[in-house]
Amino acid sequence: MKGLREIRKRKKLNQQQVAIDLNISREALSYYENGKREPSLKMLITMSNYFNVSIDYLITGKDFKDKNKID
Repeated sequence: MKGLREIRKRKKLNQQQVAIDLNISREALSYYENGKREPSLKMLITMSNYFNVSIDYLITGKDFKDKNKID
């Protein structure tokens, strides 16, 4: 979950505020950010909507790019 911490910090939000907004514990969010726990698909969708980024970005820290697309 490389992108989760990055987007949270970029938006200048602390773990406690995000956890409250997502209705999870601060510890759960910390575990997600540190790779100690994996969020459910439902939580990934919720976080994606909350931060307005793709699920791929939350996981990898990079936006999805179609490798077959010609630039």
